[in-house]
Amino acid sequence: SPATAGKLLVVPMEGSHWLSMKKALVELSKRGHEIVVVAPDNKILIDSSDVYKLKTYPVPYTKEDMEE
Repeated sequence: SPATAGKLLVVPMEGSHWLSMKKALVELSKRGHEIVVVAPDNKILIDSSDVYKLKTYPVPYTKEDMEE
């Protein structure tokens, strides 16, 4: 194989970017990659999954502020 599975760090944006990225992460996980997703704790669409570890960090805005 020209490439081997490795570790990926993903810092996604909310919205359609994340929805498209999530599909790619599922496929990469199937191919043996270890994936860590880093997102703010006020995330709306970014959720936890069995295919990656989700790490969050604090931000000064609440989830309600983001939804508004």
